[in-house]
Amino acid sequence: MMPVRCFTCGAVVADHWEEYDKRVNQNHEDAAKVLDEMEFRRYCCRRMFLSNMELIDEFIENGRK
Repeated sequence: MMPVRCFTCGAVVADHWEEYDKRVNQNHEDAAKVLDEMEFRRYCCRRMFLSNMELIDEFIENGRK
């Protein structure tokens, strides 16, 4: 799950996650270029996208065992 706001500066980042995920993982675009086009210039906000991992599917799968 993507945090709603950046941990450092407090900028709202969660509402851009779906676009970022689609462009990087499905369309295989460069992550740095996508973040530049989405106008995320601060390192702290860029970190939120680059370090986020979708773990919810793994939690659901482990809960079924």
